[in-house]
Amino acid sequence: MAVETVKATRREASAAQAPDWRLAGLALAVLLLAGLAIGERFGAARGLTFLLGGALGLVLFHASFGFAAAWRRLLSEGRGEGLRAQMLMLAVATAIFLPLLAEGSAFGRPLAGALAPVGVPVLLGAFLFGIGMQLGGACASGTLYRLGSGAAPMTVTLIFFMAGALLGSAHLPWWRGTPSFGSLALPQLLGLWPALLAQLAAFAAIALFTLWLERRLGLARQRPAAPPPGVGRRLVSGPWPLYAGALALALLNVATLLLSGHPWTVSFGYTLWGAKAAGVLGLDVASWPFWTWPYPKAALAGSIFEETTSLMNLGIVAGAFLAAGLAGRFRFDLRAPARIYLAAACGGLLMGYGARLAYGCNVGAYFSGIASGSLHGWLWLASAIVGTAAGLWLRPLFGLATAGPFRR
Repeated sequence: MAVETVKATRREASAAQAPDWRLAGLALAVLLLAGLAIGERFGAARGLTFLLGGALGLVLFHASFGFAAAWRRLLSEGRGEGLRAQMLMLAVATAIFLPLLAEGSAFGRPLAGALAPVGVPVLLGAFLFGIGMQLGGACASGTLYRLGSGAAPMTVTLIFFMAGALLGSAHLPWWRGTPSFGSLALPQLLGLWPALLAQLAAFAAIALFTLWLERRLGLARQRPAAPPPGVGRRLVSGPWPLYAGALALALLNVATLLLSGHPWTVSFGYTLWGAKAAGVLGLDVASWPFWTWPYPKAALAGSIFEETTSLMNLGIVAGAFLAAGLAGRFRFDLRAPARIYLAAACGGLLMGYGARLAYGCNVGAYFSGIASGSLHGWLWLASAIVGTAAGLWLRPLFGLATAGPFRR
């Protein structure tokens, strides 16, 4: 009887992960045709940028690679696997980024890291973002890939993320006048190789701390409820090991740096979409100081299919749509308690405003910032962790689970 039960469980797991080939075929067609159309209209590099975003969306979905959930599990349960995966991702990206950025160019293209001032805007913005992640149910990149897989509340998170980012663009010029140390990069302060070693040592120390914490709390390693599918099936349909996702994301960020001349970012795309929507509604955002700065001004004047961050964001949604079809896990269901949608709105607003103040989100400021050796990325991490802790205490107000440190 026990053997039959195990076999039934395996069959159920296999059926649950059976690819929806019609949906996957549609998603693949949309991804490729859109990439070709964008390349034809705006140049091959833009088309490739969109497809690169698609690859990111596929990896994010198949590896279930999130930042909000990883930090929530660390602070609420003491489990650090998600944070260790992030440290691996950062270590690989840093080891490639720093030498490339020290060269200043690759294949004839100038390269620039994700550098930003270390100051009050990052401190406050990352704190607000950390709260927003826990209420909104995802980070900036997580919102996109979960939206692509059919998570209806992410639509609300996205809309309010855009609104918060737009509001942040209105206030950022004032916030830039608050105390700041300016942009500080470790390679400039320590030299290339000492900076690289220092960062790798920091990643290792954080990973070791999470292992020590798990042992201290007596947490056993979690095993999957059902055996994973074969390698070939798993490669196509998922799920991918978390560390494989971390490695893939690091390499795709390197590809973004080489293709676009700058690392992967997400939040400016939300800001641009919010500004475009506001313009349609008759709001003259072009006269705001932020939108008179050279890059935002050019982005606002152009198409959302032309600006790199916007393109990659759209690609992530399309790539996650493809991955959900391949996994047989696309689910679109609007039925959710009103409190969930309220939490999504509050979380999106806080993430959007916080990301604009902090010169980026969990990708542009944390991932790409630290990989570029920028100290603002480390400040962002520390402040967002504190914000995450605050967000955990607020979650029950919206009917969301988990509150308090190491509550199991």
